[in-house]
Amino acid sequence: MTLLLGAVLVSAAVVIFLIQPVLRGMYASLERTDDELTDTEARKRVALLALRDVEYDYLAGKLDEEDYRALKAELTAEALAALEADEAAAGADGARGDEALEAEIAALRASLGAEACGSCGYHPEPGSRFCSACGAPLQAGVG
Repeated sequence: MTLLLGAVLVSAAVVIFLIQPVLRGMYASLERTDDELTDTEARKRVALLALRDVEYDYLAGKLDEEDYRALKAELTAEALAALEADEAAAGADGARGDEALEAEIAALRASLGAEACGSCGYHPEPGSRFCSACGAPLQAGVG
């Protein structure tokens, strides 16, 4: 009897755990977000990381020179193909131009949230009254 009760309780806990996202109204978006990698970006990243790992393995003595050269040639070709595909995809949809780069720089500057120090150009923490790099007084508390 105790075994049956335990099995029912465990089963109920599993069912509640599985339907919890549905009950909370959580769902997966069908649209791509800005921080999500595209297929070509993911392929490029994987190829470059694999190339880096081969370099590390060779330098650590895990690969002999013959295997290293063969793997490096293969992965370099894959990385170049991935880079070309990423550039072609970026050029096709116009996502990466000078305007996009300027917008990214502006967003980065805005995310800093603090004015630069007039003396040294350092960006102190929000609410600072003095520059944490050079100690100069800031204008009316930055941030």
